[in-house]
Amino acid sequence: MEELFITLSTKLNEILLSINDVLYYPILLIMLLFCGLYFSVRTGLIQLSMFKESISVVTEKPDEGGVSSFQALMVSTASRVGTGNIVGVSNAICLGGYGAVFWMWVIAIIGGASAFIESTLAQIYKRKGEDGTSYGGPSYYIETALGSRTVGVLFAICLILTYAVGFNMLASFNLQDSFKIYGFYTPGKTSWMIGAILAVVAAYCILGGGKRIIKFTSILVPFMGVIFVIVSILMIILNITYIPTVFSKILSDAFNFKAIFGGIAGSSLVAGIKRGLYSNEAGMGSAPNAAAAADVSHPAKQGLVQMLSVFIDTLLICSATAFMALSSGVEPIAELAGAAFVQTSLSTVFGNYGIIFITVALTLFAFTTLIGNLYYVDTCLTYLNKKVPSKVFMVCYRVLAAVLIFVGAGMQMELAWNVADLLMGLMCIINIPTIIILGGQALKALEDYKAQKRQGKNPVFIGKNIGLDESKLQYWK
Repeated sequence: MEELFITLSTKLNEILLSINDVLYYPILLIMLLFCGLYFSVRTGLIQLSMFKESISVVTEKPDEGGVSSFQALMVSTASRVGTGNIVGVSNAICLGGYGAVFWMWVIAIIGGASAFIESTLAQIYKRKGEDGTSYGGPSYYIETALGSRTVGVLFAICLILTYAVGFNMLASFNLQDSFKIYGFYTPGKTSWMIGAILAVVAAYCILGGGKRIIKFTSILVPFMGVIFVIVSILMIILNITYIPTVFSKILSDAFNFKAIFGGIAGSSLVAGIKRGLYSNEAGMGSAPNAAAAADVSHPAKQGLVQMLSVFIDTLLICSATAFMALSSGVEPIAELAGAAFVQTSLSTVFGNYGIIFITVALTLFAFTTLIGNLYYVDTCLTYLNKKVPSKVFMVCYRVLAAVLIFVGAGMQMELAWNVADLLMGLMCIINIPTIIILGGQALKALEDYKAQKRQGKNPVFIGKNIGLDESKLQYWK
């Protein structure tokens, strides 16, 4: 029975790998770069010109009972800042080379503009719930602005599969993978035990609903991110003499086009794009579901906040992981792909404490990823049902989600990543063309925001001021 399972998994993995090779090169490579560059130009390099403004917006307080920009940022960051920031970066470097770090930076920098557009659109077309809170996301702006519920439903299904299945199973796998370095780890047993514990704890939290999710992540995400960055800085300082060599290797490998085009599927370019997208999610259409929940006076405000989330994730957390590992001098090889590369790197300075630290970090990262992911799924289930599903349905779904977390812990590494890559790629295929078509509305909202700021006002959004039909703007009436 076990041999049959392995055979089927291997066959499925081969099929997924062949699909992903085409999906990411040339299709998503072209789409992501074009979308990011296009909106970077159209927004006047918003990533730089309004970076300071994005920080100031985060500190604004909502009306009593509302979800603040900061809380919405933490929910999206909880999903972004996850196991991909450690294991994903490790895989990208070990399997794609040093240059993967550079291409992750590129995807994050230009992706910030895409993140602004999609989250601003989510704010424009969000809906008001019976309790006065707001909700929305790509499915809503696809249906309302493009007039296609069919495509909206298709996107919602893709998101549910991506997060409840692909990403949550992968997060569970990545967590248990960090225990392989310990002597007590027994293949085929320990992984299932870890999966069971994680599933039970996650089920306890998610059965509490969305409010508990927002409260929990807003406390835990900043704490775990700060500690992780501090440890990485210590690691870099202790190995400061090797940092110039690290930069040299990153840049030389990133522009080694002979190596890239000699084996494009496994190159640093594609590895950086895959893991960068998995980590920061810019253009995927996931973060807009959290952005729509924020109580702000103008859609552009939350667009700026979500742009900041991309930078926190990749330019800060992912870079921390990369330099933490690469500064150790441990050579990134395929055999160390996963948590092992980062754990081995830290052990050169901190011994077993370094190994334990990464396990603890992955535990926190995996848990917040699971919680943030299921918040997105809740939003899409509401969209498909046209209202919040019944309590019985939600309990059954959350129990199933916990079961999938358990199953993910026992998957093979390559299969887990290929499933996640395929599903997130499908989300991009739908969302990127959509935001390119509707992007003009977000750009007008940005200009309206800037104009009001120049007049010394706290920007307030009125749809007709940017030429929108207010009958389609359910929340902003």
